[in-house]
Amino acid sequence: MAAITSLGVGSGLDLSGLLNQLDSAERLKLQPLTQQKAANQSKISAYGRLQGGLSSLQAAVGRLNDPKTFEGMSSTLSGSGLAVATTSSAAPGTYQVKVDKLAQAQSLATGGVDDRAAPLGTGTLAITAGDSSLSITLDESNNSLEGIRNAINAEKAGVTASIVNTGTDTGSRLVLTSDQTGTASTLDVTFTEASSGSGGQLNSLFLDLEQTVEAQDAELTVNGITLTSQSNTFEDSLEGITLTASAVGEQQTLTISRDTSTMKGAVNNFIEAYNTLVGTMSSLTSYNAETRVAGELLGDAALRGVQSQLRSALAGLSEEGAYKGLSDLGISLQLDGKLKLEKPERLDAALSGNITDLSTFFAGTSSVSSTDGFAGKLGSTLTSLLDSNSALNRSVEGLKTRNKGLDERYARMESGIEQVVERYRSQFAQLDSLIANMNATSTYVSQQFDALNAQLGRE
Repeated sequence: MAAITSLGVGSGLDLSGLLNQLDSAERLKLQPLTQQKAANQSKISAYGRLQGGLSSLQAAVGRLNDPKTFEGMSSTLSGSGLAVATTSSAAPGTYQVKVDKLAQAQSLATGGVDDRAAPLGTGTLAITAGDSSLSITLDESNNSLEGIRNAINAEKAGVTASIVNTGTDTGSRLVLTSDQTGTASTLDVTFTEASSGSGGQLNSLFLDLEQTVEAQDAELTVNGITLTSQSNTFEDSLEGITLTASAVGEQQTLTISRDTSTMKGAVNNFIEAYNTLVGTMSSLTSYNAETRVAGELLGDAALRGVQSQLRSALAGLSEEGAYKGLSDLGISLQLDGKLKLEKPERLDAALSGNITDLSTFFAGTSSVSSTDGFAGKLGSTLTSLLDSNSALNRSVEGLKTRNKGLDERYARMESGIEQVVERYRSQFAQLDSLIANMNATSTYVSQQFDALNAQLGRE
């Protein structure tokens, strides 16, 4: 409410200042509502931090619940000119690899033509490139070197045509190149005249084609065995391993091994995410006796429920498999509630041993993420804790509903206060006018007495 500056003009009293003080005093009634809303909002933020920690743990647990996490393979090469990609079916081992040949696409070139736009004859041009073929009728609309090139490329049938300007007396040459590499994609070109003698220069151009690039398969030697491929990619030669050659070179060593760093990283990420969550819960339930400052969720029932369910999930033991619990992998629960990889040699032994046992413990026996392993069970617990109908979400929604009610009460009380202050303002205005009138009357009476005294010579 704006300060009233016109009050007090008639009376000489600071009625405007008094009205502002009354306004401030009335508004003190709003403070409990403001404080309660701030406390509720602080709790909502605290629940948000707790849910964020649960979501981070859920993501880390999700990686452990994915069997693919334990199927990763890594590869190293001692040389260059070769790229490697592996799948889970690749077998660890060492291979001696040498790129002997790169795959090539065949290219054929016609003889030279002085004028690339001049008509060359009529007929039918048929080209086969591996499993693809095309047939083009050449007439006055497309029988120049440029027209033939455009007609071939428009078919998109396994062969690409281009024109090369030799810069010599031979002029321009039409070059046909197979779109695929390897000997299975060689070109077969046939030209047939439309009628006797109508072929013109095209007869000789397509009869005397020159092979400028020979079709060639890629060749790779692996442990003394020669492998061939129509392209520079060898997909099925070694199970689970795809080799892509880019340059001919000397023999090099290819090493395929289990990607234990990714697996170990997933376990460590889980421990870190869990400990971060425990630290968050500890902060939210803390109490400082010296400052008498308590955490936002000290004594909160929803948070205690979260702690209880997580402890139960961690303590659960598997009835089957080589590993029964986290302790079998060297992971122990500390006094402060956090996890620690106390005996890393146990995890290293599990990673270097039968990886299926480790995958079964975390991800269960299914080929996809399931709920029968440690991570699956913990993941189910986290899903229920974060569910829209969970105690956490119900608590948050309850606080939001309370804040909405507080906002409505605040608006009603503020409206009432404004009405009270307006009543005061009206009363002060009346008082100001009354005192002004009284002052005016007093002044008039004084003036009359002064005039009477002057007439009576009493001055």
